[in-house]
Amino acid sequence: MIPRTPRPARPERFDGDLKVVSLGGGHGLAASLSALRRLTTELTGVVTVADNGGSSGRLREELGGLPPGDLRMALAALCGDDDWGRTWASVLQHRFSSGGPLNGHAVGNLLIAALWDQHDHVAGLDLVGDLLGAQGRVLPMASVPLDIEADVRLTSDPDRLTIVRGQVQVASVDGQVVTVRLDPSDPPACPQAVEAVEVADWVVVGPGSWFTSVMPTLLVPELRDALISTPARRVLVLNLTEQDGETEGLSPTDHLEVLAAHAPELRLDAVIADTSLVDMRGTLEAAARGLGATLFVSDLAVTPGSDQHDPASLAAAFGHVMRQA
Repeated sequence: MIPRTPRPARPERFDGDLKVVSLGGGHGLAASLSALRRLTTELTGVVTVADNGGSSGRLREELGGLPPGDLRMALAALCGDDDWGRTWASVLQHRFSSGGPLNGHAVGNLLIAALWDQHDHVAGLDLVGDLLGAQGRVLPMASVPLDIEADVRLTSDPDRLTIVRGQVQVASVDGQVVTVRLDPSDPPACPQAVEAVEVADWVVVGPGSWFTSVMPTLLVPELRDALISTPARRVLVLNLTEQDGETEGLSPTDHLEVLAAHAPELRLDAVIADTSLVDMRGTLEAAARGLGATLFVSDLAVTPGSDQHDPASLAAAFGHVMRQA
């Protein structure tokens, strides 16, 4: 029988210093961090750095540094629920709307970019975290900006593989993504991110854009090796729905097969899935077991059919899984 996680109104925090690292980017990583900060303060978000669109893409092109957008979102997710935290999270996420060069830029992106002009990437992010009173730490997965390249079967030409380059382009492709890789293919990992994985008690992968946020964290060699060799327990969180373009047509089981193809040596201890994803034939449970994992099921969506995880429900699921292991 598949374990079903309870949904307490206020998940109980862990005693002591349970060290948790969460990998990914965008809204998916923000959801995990928003949930995990309810359980522990020893929390590190390790963020993909391949964004090439919007405010992040413009700053990356103009200044030549890492794209700050996903890092900003992770920091905002770690802000507290008090007035200070809510105020700074709102400021960090605020976007200018004007007819000038600031149009579309997020305040947090500009703040991070300004600090990177004076400090290294990690020190700059730590300073933002201190300002916000962030309940955890945010680190880039690599020390250099990355580009995503994908082999895609386009809807207009499904008989051959077409190379699509760029995170935005891959995420919005009209076709089926087959595999992704990074450019450069052997980027230097952020040393502090590698260390965090090595000393963690738990490492969380997902949810998030499967090919452009989740898989890239498994493709930085030093980080992947740390994830494979760490004594930490590993838990994967599945997305709630397919994503238009990027994972359209992929079943939950297909998502696990994609992960296995991109990191064949990686074993998992737990897979967390929404109730709506579970099939009566046990296909998903068998796929999880094939990766070494137990499947845990709960109602995780903000509302039925939503593609957004509810932080309180996800926190309850994490707490249940981590206490069962």
